[in-house]
Amino acid sequence: MKKASLSGKSPQTTSRTVVDDIPEALRDAPTEASVTPSAAKGGMAWAMGSLMALSGVGILALGGVLWFVWQSERAFLTRSNAQSSARSEATAETRDNRTSEAISGDDLLGHLPYDEAPPQDLEPILADGSLKLRQAAAEAYLKMEADARADGVRLVPISAFRSIEDQQYLFFEVKAERGQVATERAEVSAPPGYSEHHTGYAIDIGDWDVPATHLAPDFENTKAFEWLQKNAAHYSFELSFPKNNSQNIAYEPWHWRFVGDRDSLETFYKARQQSDEEMRR
Repeated sequence: MKKASLSGKSPQTTSRTVVDDIPEALRDAPTEASVTPSAAKGGMAWAMGSLMALSGVGILALGGVLWFVWQSERAFLTRSNAQSSARSEATAETRDNRTSEAISGDDLLGHLPYDEAPPQDLEPILADGSLKLRQAAAEAYLKMEADARADGVRLVPISAFRSIEDQQYLFFEVKAERGQVATERAEVSAPPGYSEHHTGYAIDIGDWDVPATHLAPDFENTKAFEWLQKNAAHYSFELSFPKNNSQNIAYEPWHWRFVGDRDSLETFYKARQQSDEEMRR
């Protein structure tokens, strides 16, 4: 065991041994009987040195604690970020699966198949008979149009029932005229046999006072669209293709469908259900 004098010059005083796990600065401490004036001075130096040593140990200990906390927090953040990333990927996968389900089965380019309404079930909604809907839908639309006019809003029907032959022209001929590929055309127009207009329950609506917005996304900025959003459900009409719809069809604020009786409800919602079932097989 090492010996040390109080003055640091010569071992004039008696020293005692301490256990090795005590810091070196506290080892070989003097007894009271051996303290001299010079030793007292050395004792102060020793005390100061001891205090500084203890402070150093404390700082090191505190530093160790802070390092441990920082490492723990870092590990926690790493785990949290990994979990968040995993959740985001799972959400994206779920969203993609939903989209795949909606456009699988009997669909074509995201559109579901629909039968043509029997001619005898159709009623005109214009005086010249150029636009028609199924009887229940026609009555509901005319009532809705009249009530909107009473509120100062003028709805105008642009397109209603369309035959498969009509849709043949709208899809293939217009596609060729515009130089569109099939997938591009399908975002704005259904292939023949896959249009909601075949059912006699779907209608395209415009604002009489703003014809420039007819069949355009800007229709959402008109008084007519604002009125429809607030009131159409009272007449059993709903928006077919809202923004970010699961069928991946372009947003069509002008396209509304009637779901006010059993046949119309089954027509649209059973078609979706059957498509999902086909996908799961």
